[in-house]
Amino acid sequence: MLQFQNSILEMIARGEELQATIEDLCRRVEARFPGIACSVLSVRDAKLYPIAAPSLPASYTSRLVGVPIGPMVGSCGAAAYYGIPVTVTDIEIDVRWQHYKQFVVPIGFKACWSTPIVAADKVVATFAFYFREGREPTDGEREIVNACVHLCAIAIERDERVCERERLTYTDALTALANRARFNKVLAERKLSEGANGVRPWGLLLADLDNLKLVNDTFGHAAGDALLQTVARRLATAVSMENSFRLGGDEFAAIVDADDMPALAAKAEALIREIKRPAECDGHVVFPAATIGGALAANAVSASQVQRDADIALYHGKERCRGQYTGYFVGMGTALTRRFRAIRDVGVALSENRIEAHYQPILRLDTREIVGFEALARMRTRKGERLSAAHFHEATLDAHVAAQLTDRMLSLVSADMRRWLNMGLPLQHVGINLSAADFRSDDLHSRLTAAFAAAGVPLRHVILEVTESVYLGERDHVVADEIKVLRSMGFRVALDDFGTGFASLTHLLTVPVDIIKIDKSFVDRLVPADAGTVIVEGVMSIATKLGIRVVAEGIETQAQADHLRSLGCLLGQGYLFSKAVDPLTAKHLLSTSAQRPGFAKGNHDGTAV
Repeated sequence: MLQFQNSILEMIARGEELQATIEDLCRRVEARFPGIACSVLSVRDAKLYPIAAPSLPASYTSRLVGVPIGPMVGSCGAAAYYGIPVTVTDIEIDVRWQHYKQFVVPIGFKACWSTPIVAADKVVATFAFYFREGREPTDGEREIVNACVHLCAIAIERDERVCERERLTYTDALTALANRARFNKVLAERKLSEGANGVRPWGLLLADLDNLKLVNDTFGHAAGDALLQTVARRLATAVSMENSFRLGGDEFAAIVDADDMPALAAKAEALIREIKRPAECDGHVVFPAATIGGALAANAVSASQVQRDADIALYHGKERCRGQYTGYFVGMGTALTRRFRAIRDVGVALSENRIEAHYQPILRLDTREIVGFEALARMRTRKGERLSAAHFHEATLDAHVAAQLTDRMLSLVSADMRRWLNMGLPLQHVGINLSAADFRSDDLHSRLTAAFAAAGVPLRHVILEVTESVYLGERDHVVADEIKVLRSMGFRVALDDFGTGFASLTHLLTVPVDIIKIDKSFVDRLVPADAGTVIVEGVMSIATKLGIRVVAEGIETQAQADHLRSLGCLLGQGYLFSKAVDPLTAKHLLSTSAQRPGFAKGNHDGTAV
């Protein structure tokens, strides 16, 4: 008996699985008492679930799965119900077996003795002997069952502690969804297609909440937590608790059945509709919004690639179409890699002071006098090569890098402007480009005023250039409101790349600017009978009536310059006159070719722009 107990206790101590431990225990007992069959059933939520019954047919034990305990549920169901041993010496006539005897008698068993297994003052399982004769247990059998019940209780308690630790390890405490650790485990075990053990085609959806920070900042973190719990419940309802995960923060994931990309998109769009229903969060009505990226397992070579593809799709969705679903397609990762490389390169260049300001002159087309500059960022490589902003434009889509780049340009440009003013050079203005990310920051106007105030540069010398796509690309009017504030502070604003997007001159009535810069694509089309000529002529006419100055960009030929003059355009920039030059060359151009105060025709303040 001591050797038997020690063997089982060693299995428990080694952390063997509960089923393997109990099954070994049953086999050892059956070997000691030939002619009997052991059965151990767990009791969970007042229902029976087989753990081990090595000598009973699976056709019988499978019928016991999930059967509610009760006084008329055989020996085991009654023992669990009453919490006391139950002995039935004649299964065929005992009323407690009336619904189950037809499964047991034909396989040769006539009696059954069941003992409850108690742990923490509750019945957690039953231990039963099935006899082939109609009899009660012997003293020796009672002795070993007492030991077995005790050993089973120890094994079950340990298993419950392990399961609870695992539950806590793999469960998100706030939402009760499976957490990132569980997600990683499930994904690692996932097969990709039907060829692997009959697994159905599946896809992965990754979701980010778009307004968690706003809810936290506006209504408090209790409301934010309630929002996360609401979204978790809706995700579990739409997908299933088993396949729903909270990865952390405002990130969620769902594994869904999907044969193809349209099916995956349909699942994602249904999930978005479910999530976006109004919700009451800590006494506040909140309208949840989520951006979802998805990838199909069938299009990947591993489960980890499915996750990478869905991550890439989500990243693109957050950049370009928040609140919607974006499905992964081949080549999407290349664009993302290019963006990450640009972000990294600009970040390193900033840290190594390799971002420089170059200046392209803006001239009067009639006199070729310089009236100002456009400041353009250049990145100097470690080998000394200078790259234009077009080579690292995608880096400005990252808000952090864009802010750093703008701040560096403000510092460089304001210092150069102060230096030129101190030298008495006839500097009129310098244009500085702002990105969409700059307008999404909360402190743009304070950053701008602080930079020029620190250098002692009056704001009348500064023009802020905003591209047409940025000017009209914000649905929430952030850019429009900021432009109004900046103009009220004394900055002038230029609408850059005009005509390349979806701008309408009517927008200038609600969000006025001081200057329109006609895009190079229109200048290139300045030939007889081309629509570009008609458009430029129309822009000139309307802008003049609105009191807006016009600058033509990208002038490369004398014919273009002459044509622009004939259409009434007085100002331009382009390679015909000069490429962007370093600060030293810009200083020389100012000293030799700048328009002097008082000589600008028709301008009482002596400035052309």
